[in-house]
Amino acid sequence: MSRKPAGATRVAVIGAGSWGTTFGKILADGGTNVTMWARRPELADDIRLRHRNSDYLPGVTLPENLTAESDLAAAVRGAAQIYVSVPSQTLRDNLVALKPLIGPDTIVVSLMKGVEKGTGLRMSQVLEEGLGIDPSRIAVASGPNLALEIAKEQPTAAVISSSNLETAQAVALLARNRYFRTFVNTDVIGTEFGGVLKNLIAVAIGIVDGVGYGENTKASIITRGLVEMTDFAVAHGAKAETLSGLAGLGDLIATCQSPLSRNNTAGRLLGQGYSFNAVVKQMQQTAEGLASVAPILELARTIGVDMPIVQQVEQVLNGTLNPKDIAPHLTTDSDEPQGERTNDEPQADGGSSLWRPFQRALHQLRHGGRGSGGN
Repeated sequence: MSRKPAGATRVAVIGAGSWGTTFGKILADGGTNVTMWARRPELADDIRLRHRNSDYLPGVTLPENLTAESDLAAAVRGAAQIYVSVPSQTLRDNLVALKPLIGPDTIVVSLMKGVEKGTGLRMSQVLEEGLGIDPSRIAVASGPNLALEIAKEQPTAAVISSSNLETAQAVALLARNRYFRTFVNTDVIGTEFGGVLKNLIAVAIGIVDGVGYGENTKASIITRGLVEMTDFAVAHGAKAETLSGLAGLGDLIATCQSPLSRNNTAGRLLGQGYSFNAVVKQMQQTAEGLASVAPILELARTIGVDMPIVQQVEQVLNGTLNPKDIAPHLTTDSDEPQGERTNDEPQADGGSSLWRPFQRALHQLRHGGRGSGGN
């Protein structure tokens, strides 16, 4: 693994919401000097002067080596790595101001989990276009990362992915501490789509939870949801094993089961009968899954991947399906018995292709975790 690059102890985080601030804390607790950028001066003052983010992380004390600015140029000046954590649909606009401020060797890291409406681009692709930089300087972070739990220093792990392994390693060296472990891979497509797609399944889980359905319903939707996620991502060039790792299955479990998940909460409100507009108004923070439903389904139709769970979430959002009627795990194109995989026939050994990544992961665990870095 690469050594820590010179100057990498000075980084900036763009966006001082719950996840941006939490990731800033992760970096600072690992020994890095961090400057947050907060759009509102009063929020920057709260972080810089009181070492708090009372709006988004109440009760959490931030490290002394984490500060904040409301001036973007001051926040990113001299930063060897810039971590971006803004709502996905506002990213392109934010990059207009950021582009002239980054250095020729600056690494840019996406902390966002969404796709851009209109273009269907992943966040790393928007960064590449908006900043005009080579993808080898771009990394993405994903995994089972509920902000408040991590801010309270509950142990977890994540994946740092970049098309350039050295870039991923340089980021991972900083984004680790005693409660946060990072693995690396070069499957940016799978890592990003895992983070996007699990949000949509979490909305579905929230809906059935709000309706009052039980664990069997939720377990079947989570399991079938992983199939949809894998089919979609692989059709776009991802590795199937990435979706059975931290950025896929790990993130899916955390997001679907936790009341801290914004997407789960949004779905639960929909299941309780609130309209889409009422849910948006009631949510204090962005639920990325709501904004990603339409562009993901458009991409799915383009490549011919069936996504019945996401389709029924869209129908609930549009008000054309009663939440009590949601049962995407029962939806099939035929009454004939089917294999569990939508794109594969059952295997001769009685299993399916989805099982193979789990077998590989189990093998790695039994042999000391050697292999592809947690994916």
